[in-house]
Amino acid sequence: MILTRLMTIALAVTLLVSAPARAGISLLRDADIEYGLRKIAKPVLTAAGLNASQVKILLVDDSSLNAFVADTKHIFIHSGLIMKLDSAAALQAVIAHEAAHISNGHITRRMSNLRMAQTAAGVGMVLAAAAGAATGNGQAAAAIAFGSANSAKRLFLAHTRAEESAADISSVRYLKRAGIDPTGAVEVQELFRGQEALSVGRQDPYARSHPLSRERLRALKGLVAGNSGGTRDSTTEYWFARVRGKLTAFKRAPSWTLRRAGGSATKDIALMRQAIAYHRQPNSGKAIKAINQALAIRPTDPYVMELKGQILLESRKFDQAVQTYRQAASRAPREALILGGLGRALLAAGHPRDALKALEKARARDFSDARILRDLAVAYSKTGQPALASLATAERYALQGRLKDAGLHAKRAADRLPRGSNQWQRAQDVLHAANQAKRR
Repeated sequence: MILTRLMTIALAVTLLVSAPARAGISLLRDADIEYGLRKIAKPVLTAAGLNASQVKILLVDDSSLNAFVADTKHIFIHSGLIMKLDSAAALQAVIAHEAAHISNGHITRRMSNLRMAQTAAGVGMVLAAAAGAATGNGQAAAAIAFGSANSAKRLFLAHTRAEESAADISSVRYLKRAGIDPTGAVEVQELFRGQEALSVGRQDPYARSHPLSRERLRALKGLVAGNSGGTRDSTTEYWFARVRGKLTAFKRAPSWTLRRAGGSATKDIALMRQAIAYHRQPNSGKAIKAINQALAIRPTDPYVMELKGQILLESRKFDQAVQTYRQAASRAPREALILGGLGRALLAAGHPRDALKALEKARARDFSDARILRDLAVAYSKTGQPALASLATAERYALQGRLKDAGLHAKRAADRLPRGSNQWQRAQDVLHAANQAKRR
């Protein structure tokens, strides 16, 4: 019962998001960026005693500076923070700090305290998803709707100063164990220097959820000085430059990117950034030329192929997009987001049955991508399977926190599906969540 397993994380993330009532968070899903974040995070998570293949690093589409953990399996980082950082070591320090909250049991204790707190009973949490498919290998994604329970939210959101100090000590230890220069930890904290003097409304979310004081910063500098050494690995720096370069190319104005792309760490990153900027102008001719040049440098890179597929698809060159996505999927057959892109391209090219095969594979690996569920609904509809189309739509609405709409489509699906089947049970899960939301 997948949706039941989602509720713990939904509650955690609901309380963590610093936003008005009924607002939500959105995740930026990009196979290349997520792969790069995994490469950057792996040595840190391993040093923290965590399974790097089970802890997911996810990117929140938010320009403010923040990072947080929602449970023991997911670390969320705001896009604004990554764009602000200057080195892989600084990003690894952020990950090390959040990993410390997991390893030190802070999240587990706060979840326990939250369940005991009477204020938690008033949280208008409806549903969200930050877990995988039934096989357990999906990645987290969701837009999370929630009611106003500010006292409960503050209870879960705020780390204590003791927790922060403990996380600082542990994070520097992890960095040293991984052979990473720990000065990145100071670089990160310097970004928030003086935030405690600002009114709460003017502080960055990170400063609100990670209490910073002059004493703590001084202690951190002492820790780093006493654990000097380590290196800045060239491969890790490459992936940081690629993640940050691709992210800024999508988030900044194309003119901003084109002025700065030449200063990228490597030629292939520069070309990828140019391709994105030209594509957004839009100038498909220049975009395709730039991405082809990047592919000439990295001819076997499935993530560069995927970017080319996206450019072709969004330029309405559907058959070429299918061919490119197939090449990418053959190089990364377990990458759900690439399989989802292939399915989307096949739908656009008028091949719904082939699209359905790719999209079902994608969904099995990543239940939480609303785009895959949207495309699945279209593919089911085009192949004469309206009940499954309704189920996919219900699950998509549930992921987005739209429980009323989810319930309507789940009821429609349940009425048509064989009673007791796996699909019928999934519809029942959504109906149960929708009914729970009504009672709140």
